[in-house]
Amino acid sequence: MLGGLLLIEAAFLLTPIAVALMYGETEMIRYYLFTMLIALLLGLSGIAAGWKAESTVGKREGAVIVTSTWLLYTLIGSLPFWISGFIPDFTDAFFETLSGFTTTGTSILNNIESLPYNLLFWRSMTHWIGGLGIVVIFLAILPMIGGAGYQLFTSESTTPTREKILPKINQTAKILLYVYVVLTLLCALALLLAGMNGFDALNHALSTISTGGFSTKQLSIAYFQSPAIEYVIIFFMFFSGVNFTLYYFLVKFNFDKIIKNEELKYYIIVLVVAAVIIFLSHIDYNNSSGFRDFEKSFRSSLFIVTSCITSTGLCTEDYTLWNSFTWVVMLVLMISGASTYSTSGGIKISRVVLIVKFCYYEFKKLVHPNAIIPVKFNGQIVKDEMMMRILAFTMIYTLIIVIGTFVLSLSGLGFIESMSGMITCMSDVGLGLGQLGPTHSFSEIPVFSKWFLAFVMIVGRLEVYSVLLLFTPEFWKK
Repeated sequence: MLGGLLLIEAAFLLTPIAVALMYGETEMIRYYLFTMLIALLLGLSGIAAGWKAESTVGKREGAVIVTSTWLLYTLIGSLPFWISGFIPDFTDAFFETLSGFTTTGTSILNNIESLPYNLLFWRSMTHWIGGLGIVVIFLAILPMIGGAGYQLFTSESTTPTREKILPKINQTAKILLYVYVVLTLLCALALLLAGMNGFDALNHALSTISTGGFSTKQLSIAYFQSPAIEYVIIFFMFFSGVNFTLYYFLVKFNFDKIIKNEELKYYIIVLVVAAVIIFLSHIDYNNSSGFRDFEKSFRSSLFIVTSCITSTGLCTEDYTLWNSFTWVVMLVLMISGASTYSTSGGIKISRVVLIVKFCYYEFKKLVHPNAIIPVKFNGQIVKDEMMMRILAFTMIYTLIIVIGTFVLSLSGLGFIESMSGMITCMSDVGLGLGQLGPTHSFSEIPVFSKWFLAFVMIVGRLEVYSVLLLFTPEFWKK
């Protein structure tokens, strides 16, 4: 299975080669061919080694395969940046590539426009591959039988509800991939119509739909100074944060499933309320420019809120100049995240809602000790076992951020940088504060901090358990 996954990465490496040929950057092709060769050799070796091996995949095997896949994808994917000399330091190349695959969007680059078109495109492709999930794409392309596919799927995409659209997990993966591709194409077309050139439109579509945050410009979306482009990206960031299974129900005209979906309802409520709060907090009431100022403040507020909650990380201005209250709102949104089965990071709205409900019902039980008040979500009772898992996940998630902030502080980073760096990497957002803000990069932070944050990125992308389980002695006992 691991071998097959590496062969898919080799196939994806054909895309930057095509871009290099298109823009006459033929000197870069040899670096991609070398990288492809490594991916092919490792992939074929893996297939040969496991040809007659037992195909049963349990939770233990699933965690190992998925974590190994993401690390190998990053190692191989970083080679074009490193061996070409455009990112000469291996730590930086690995960090940039992992930030791409995990859709974090943090960057060590200080002059993005200096990269050739093919590397800019490969950089965006890492977002797109990792956004939906490496394993999900594998399951959609290649058939899986038995419980192997399900174990891999759940190891990469843990959810509170274990929801499946169709009985077979590879069918569910195909539906998710179809939605993913259609949204990407629609976003690219919309950006093209809004004024972007074809190359920028495609790259930003890959980045937006994957909720990644990489841009072809150092100034991100602020470079374009276009309200039309900003509204298009807001629109598609929002829909990338929606549970992809709802699009399947939309195509099937099952509107009842969509209307009654609690997660969608709370996702919209949180987004709207947060946007209004930030809008009211930073609008210049003393400015006499009228509607223009009002509209710009509204657009900026809506953009940054949508970018934070969906963990996209694109920005239109230097939000570090805003008041500190807006920073708190942004950090809360980054931790919360958007919907399950979307490309967003964070804890996810569904978990947050369930925790709030659980706490509320516990207070009610103090008043009515004999009352039986079950926690419900989407009309279904959430079992106590599942509720405990959600509480444990959230506690571990929060604890990692706290401990990580302490560790980064010891490495020499300031408190603001340490805390925002941990939150942005754990939630795979890419927006930092202080010296990690939009006018800076992660290039100047210590080498130890880069490797530590790289570890945090993959822990956050695989939602904690698949990675941390590998460090428990019990996991390796038979």
